[in-house]
Amino acid sequence: MREIKFQAWDLDAEQMYNWESIRQLFHEHLDHPRVKVRQYTGLKDINGREIYKGDVYHQGDPNILYVVEYKGASFVGKQIGSSSYAGLEHWKGRIEVIGDVYRNPELLEAAE
Repeated sequence: MREIKFQAWDLDAEQMYNWESIRQLFHEHLDHPRVKVRQYTGLKDINGREIYKGDVYHQGDPNILYVVEYKGASFVGKQIGSSSYAGLEHWKGRIEVIGDVYRNPELLEAAE
């Protein structure tokens, strides 16, 4: 069974809070309009980094970037600038997370 964890991005403080920081007040983070909650996919990238919804990654070619989304009851990678999707579980041995959509929005722009 996959471990269920979350992170929360605070839009005002521009800071990511980990699961240990938010679990005591998790219900407040879910309802707060200026906090974006990110769910852990249960997978780690090639460097051992946990992969969360909203993470930006590549699969070996740094010119082709993907963003982690939740679609159809599973986590997938949507190729930025395309309508193509990649299954995270299938490609997990090649995924390298290079940022996320909150702390690194320039990655989305650069890949378009």
